[in-house]
Amino acid sequence: MIVVTAPTGHIGGQVVRTLLAAGTPVRVVVRDPARLAPDVAERIEIVRGSHRDPAVVAEAFAGADAVFWLVAADPRADGVDAAYSGFAHAAVEAFRTQRVGRVVGVSVLGRGTPVVKQSGAIAATLAMDDLIAATGVSYRALTMSYFMENTLWQAGPIRTEGVFYGPSLPDRSFPLVATRDIAAVAARLLRDDTWSGCGEVPVLGAEDLTHDEMAAIISEVLGRPVRYQRIPGEAYKANLMRNGYAEPMAQGLLDMALAKNDGLDAGVTRTPEFTTPTTFRQWCTAVLKPAVRKPAVDA
Repeated sequence: MIVVTAPTGHIGGQVVRTLLAAGTPVRVVVRDPARLAPDVAERIEIVRGSHRDPAVVAEAFAGADAVFWLVAADPRADGVDAAYSGFAHAAVEAFRTQRVGRVVGVSVLGRGTPVVKQSGAIAATLAMDDLIAATGVSYRALTMSYFMENTLWQAGPIRTEGVFYGPSLPDRSFPLVATRDIAAVAARLLRDDTWSGCGEVPVLGAEDLTHDEMAAIISEVLGRPVRYQRIPGEAYKANLMRNGYAEPMAQGLLDMALAKNDGLDAGVTRTPEFTTPTTFRQWCTAVLKPAVRKPAVDA
C-alpha cells in the first residue's frame, strides 16, 4: 500500500494516476474528497482530513509500505518554519510509530550552498527533511528549483500585457522541471522497495534557462512578444501580501528568490541521471498556451 498526500495537486494527482496505471494499491489523504476525479476516487482508499492532523496520519500511514510526502505551505502561516516543520510534526511521529517503510518527499535544491542559511522557505524545507530523516525512515528528498507550472500563476499578465514578473535576475540560469516528470520519478521510487537510507535525488528537467530565455520560448510558442520584467524585492513582497500571504511567509519567499539570485541552485551538477525529458517548449505548447488562450474570466 502506498499513501499519497496532497493528491489533488499538480504533482500528487499525477503520482496517484501513475501508481494506479501500474496496478499499485493507493490510499490518499485529502481534505475534500469531492476534488478527486470520479474515476480516481472509485479506485483508491480515502482518508479524509489534513496530513497535519495526528489522528489522520496515524490512520493513513498504518500498514503503509511507502508514503509520498508533500507540504503545500499555508500562505497565512506564522512563518516558514511553522509552514513546513510545524506542519510535518504529526507525520514525522507517525513515520516512526507506524513503521512506514519508505518516504519520498518533494523538496528543494540548495543544501550545502553558501547562501542556504539566508534562503527563507528553502532553509525551512531542508529543516523539515532533516526531521524526517532523523526518524530512521528510509527517505528520498526530490530536490528541484522551479516548477514549470509556477508560470501558470502569470497566465493573466502574459495574456493581457505580454509580460511576466518576478524578483529574479533575468540572466541567471536555473533548472526548470515539469510536474509530470517529478511525479514519474516519485512513482518509480515509491514502487521500488530495494533502496534504503536517506538521500537527495535532484530532478532537474531537460535544461537550464534564464528568465529572458523563458520569455523568448513563450513568445515563439504563443506567436507574439512576451518579455520578463524584474521587479524590486519589496514590490514582489507587497504583491504577495495583497494576495493573502502573511508578512513572514512573503518574506520567506522573497528571501528564497534573492538566494537563488546568489547561486542557491548551483550546488548540483546536471547529469543524465538527474535530467528529465520534458522541455520548457514542450510544456508551454501543451500547458501554458491553452491556459493563456482562455478568456480572462476563466483564468
